[in-house]
Amino acid sequence: MSYTREKLEELEDQALAPYGMRSRNSKGRAHPDKEPNYRTSYQRDRDRILHTTAFRRLEYKTQVFINFEGDYFRTRLTHTLEVAQVGRTIARALGANEDLIETICLAHDLGHAAFGHSGERVLNKLLAEQGGFDHNKQSLRIVTKLEERYPNFPGLNLTWEVLEGIVKHETQYDISDASDYDPELRGNLEAQIANVADELAYTTHDLDDGLRSGMLTPDMLSGLQMWDMLVKNVGWSGSALTDLDRHRLIRRLIGILVSDVIEATSERIEKSKANSPLDLQKLDHNVIGYSDKMQPLNDEIKAFLYANLYQHHRVVRMAYKAEHVLKKIFVAYKENHRMLPPESAALTEKRGLERTIGDYLAGMTDRYAIQEYERLFDPSERA
Repeated sequence: MSYTREKLEELEDQALAPYGMRSRNSKGRAHPDKEPNYRTSYQRDRDRILHTTAFRRLEYKTQVFINFEGDYFRTRLTHTLEVAQVGRTIARALGANEDLIETICLAHDLGHAAFGHSGERVLNKLLAEQGGFDHNKQSLRIVTKLEERYPNFPGLNLTWEVLEGIVKHETQYDISDASDYDPELRGNLEAQIANVADELAYTTHDLDDGLRSGMLTPDMLSGLQMWDMLVKNVGWSGSALTDLDRHRLIRRLIGILVSDVIEATSERIEKSKANSPLDLQKLDHNVIGYSDKMQPLNDEIKAFLYANLYQHHRVVRMAYKAEHVLKKIFVAYKENHRMLPPESAALTEKRGLERTIGDYLAGMTDRYAIQEYERLFDPSERA
């Protein structure tokens, strides 16, 4: 017996809550595109994202630590995979569509430039007169325009719901612009789950990487309500923090946060009496999130990370170097666009010189940007 797309759609009906997005109810794609026999439309979108050049490049793009600082620190790729894992867990528990949430999560950081938020900041300044640079908008630009894989349309021709999830991606550091995707409506539940999964993942794994690097220590964390609760919960003695101890603490932290999100969100959904995806989107508040008790504890951890990890002198110095590298490359290309690869230089008339350079720089990995800087400015390097 084979499970056709129609059978998979029937299984979705049986497994999903009334407010979960059904792939058969998708608003469809911008361009005619026959759906496959053995995958739902959201499964197909997930596979298209996995095969993009932009997705593969995430392996060598910064999360907090630049790639060459150590093989064990998170990259944009491992962060993305962790977000997808957390998102699927939450979706499964709430009766949301796992394939849709996974697809949104896998796509949410495709538009990040080299060197993480530092790269985004410098590109935003350099492209100010062209509308700036925002990695959410760049993610949408990649999947709708820049990836060229099909003869009949630009981009990946993803479903409306995936594009809406990318557009309405919001966290503390990401503000969306959904002007073309029903801005009067909130993101569907799957899009909301992607948002909280992103924040939960980067909070927990940045804490993990900070402890591994030695830039954060248990003594620095002592006194934070969440940390003190974790230490007590796992029975850690407070002596030297071994790798195993750190794994236990971070694993327990993820479990506590995920469980709280599921329980608090379930209560909000029940109170809303939502009976369809649209019912949730019409609410004046997001249903996904932590409980009133957990939110301040999570905020305290995030504030600690911002002050002690993201503003650590090692991170700040690397950010300064990153901005210098990208700015110098940008200016060099702008002064003589013939230094761009021919395929990129050919796009300047259509896209404009600055935006073409911005797209090319945004696609660079950390490693490639550093190599390009050396090729341009080190006379001993071959061009």
